Amino acid sequence: MPVFYRRLPPFHYVSPRTIEEAVLFLASHAGESKPMAGGTDLIPNLKRRELAAPNYIVDLKGVEELAGLSWHPQEGLQIGALATIRSISRFPEIRRLYPSLVQAALSMASPQVRNRGTFVGNICSGIPSADSAPALLSLNAELSLRSSRAERTLPLTRFFIGPGETALQPDEIVTALRIPEAAERCVYLKLSPRHSMDMAITGVAAAVTKSRNGYSDVRIALGAVAPVPMRAVRAEAVFKDRPISKDAIEEAAKAARAECRPIDDYRASAAYRRDMVYVLTRRALEQVLVP
Repeated sequence: MPVFYRRLPPFHYVSPRTIEEAVLFLASHAGESKPMAGGTDLIPNLKRRELAAPNYIVDLKGVEELAGLSWHPQEGLQIGALATIRSISRFPEIRRLYPSLVQAALSMASPQVRNRGTFVGNICSGIPSADSAPALLSLNAELSLRSSRAERTLPLTRFFIGPGETALQPDEIVTALRIPEAAERCVYLKLSPRHSMDMAITGVAAAVTKSRNGYSDVRIALGAVAPVPMRAVRAEAVFKDRPISKDAIEEAAKAARAECRPIDDYRASAAYRRDMVYVLTRRALEQVLVP
């Protein structure tokens, strides 16, 4: 399928140095400005004319407060808005405690894009097939948002509204992603023609945390099989107050297949995607639940 790129449309370039400066500019130019972190989605979309050209692009790369990764045993993981995809795959605590994030990061695009693009930017694009989304959803991630009016925290489950649409307001930026606690086991499985150069046909993430009553809190998230990345809540409910077993895994995989809402497109049929949700969900659950 050919893709035709044009020259970038004209715009004014703005480079703030602080979060306050960035959100004040976005507020004073709401509807005609667009924030940019890595730009690996924004710039190609502008060239393809898939996005209305803003009058101003606000480049956040100069805002040092948004950079970096940190982890604390009590506070969990914080991913700054400017943390690159490559840095996610190399951060020692993420490799040790959040392997599904590493798997998601390494499945994205090319090394060049991973060196420039950001994990937060992948979420803010709002595309149903974003590789970071299922892994983050299964880990109960939440977003720290900042505007000129207020700061707020939003669970990632409430962030996605529709294809390419998020709850982010025109004068608002994501300052960080937070994962309060690590799962005991987590995994992200992606089906695509090539390992990292193609968008997901289907993506499934699973995470498990043991609860105090001896049962497991199992979380399952799906990508590229619904209008937005989604938690498979009916599949998760199979394990509520129920011992782990092969029958339960099989039932949950079937529930996930029934729960997803894929479409037919040039990459795969809806029927094929449903079948792959079943297969990948079963495999993911076997990896996190079977010793």
